[in-house]
Amino acid sequence: MKQHIGFIGSGNMGLAIIKGLLTSKVAKPEQITVFDILHDKVKQLSAELNINAADSEVKVAEAADILFLAVKPNTVPNVLKTIKPKLSKKTIIVSIAAGVTLETMEKELGKGYKIVRVMPNTPALVNAAMSSLTENENVTATELKAIATIFNSLGESEAVPEYLIHAVTGISGSSPAYVFMFIEAMADAAVLAGMPRAQAYKFAAQAVMGSAKMVLETGKHPGELKDMVCSPGGTTIEAVKTLEDTGFRPSVINAVTSCIEKSKLMSNK
Repeated sequence: MKQHIGFIGSGNMGLAIIKGLLTSKVAKPEQITVFDILHDKVKQLSAELNINAADSEVKVAEAADILFLAVKPNTVPNVLKTIKPKLSKKTIIVSIAAGVTLETMEKELGKGYKIVRVMPNTPALVNAAMSSLTENENVTATELKAIATIFNSLGESEAVPEYLIHAVTGISGSSPAYVFMFIEAMADAAVLAGMPRAQAYKFAAQAVMGSAKMVLETGKHPGELKDMVCSPGGTTIEAVKTLEDTGFRPSVINAVTSCIEKSKLMSNK
């Protein structure tokens, strides 16, 4: 990738993207410029990663071919207002701010700007993210492919229409929290049975990771993979029965649905 990439904001997700770009060699350090209101943090990142530090949002916007908005959602309108006078309509603006719609950003900037809305998740920190990409009508297929290349350096990405972003939030953006709870609960049961805590976390986490990999790589239906583990009259089917008795699947569906509804509410605000 030859474009210059700018970041306004360097929180956990912004930093994960920067490190993913460098680790995968999608971009070189000299191609990346960062601004954050925490100036000392930017200086530290510049020294650590050999990237460029900017002293204002405007300086980043002027230099960037691809500009990441990695700030809190409520600050996005003010940031766009600040950088607009120096922002080229050739620049691809990539927002990772939850709940900030394409329409909201287009209203702030006016017509003709290229915008891609992205919903990544925290496994980006270990290069195992799932990210959704939603572009406005000004972004070409080639430009969207360039953004996909960036997010594929952090894991996987898929283009989705904007109306599905709430579903993405429920099933991907927020779901690491549910999975962590599941891992913790399984480990608690193992500790109850006498297993040391650290070992219990390793067994539980590896089982979840391996199971997810089987879904992705075998192409088999999750129900079929579940049936492969359930021997007649065995231990696994006993556990599955207990999960069904205690409403495991309805609980998960209700949790994801409530997350989706909250996402819609936040976008409306």
